[in-house]
Amino acid sequence: QVRLVESGGGLAQPGGSLRLTCAASEFDISRYAMSWARQVPGKGLEWVAGIYSDGSYIEYQDSVKGRFTISRDNAKNTVYLQMNSLKPEDTALYVCLKDRAILRATIPEDPEAYDLRGQGTQVTVSS
Repeated sequence: QVRLVESGGGLAQPGGSLRLTCAASEFDISRYAMSWARQVPGKGLEWVAGIYSDGSYIEYQDSVKGRFTISRDNAKNTVYLQMNSLKPEDTALYVCLKDRAILRATIPEDPEAYDLRGQGTQVTVSS
């Protein structure tokens, strides 16, 4: 079954760190840009960070620049999000997204550009 499975979420204190993992099954992520997005209750999906299919280019939402790092290991079919200096406003359900286009030359920020998402992993930042 084609799917994405996120893990690594949990409770962190402000200023703390978490590392999220997205494991892909039954397809090869090396052909697709991949992104992380987040969602809070009552709001739509907010794109956070994206990475080219070969990892050669990365983009971040302004609010997470300098704090979050997206990476990928195509050999392991896995994408990561290292989150440092966490803030309470980072609290959300974090989901992994697969681009619907093969080898796209850009990283789309519109969640509608992605055709597969995981169930998500909850991140709560609180003292």
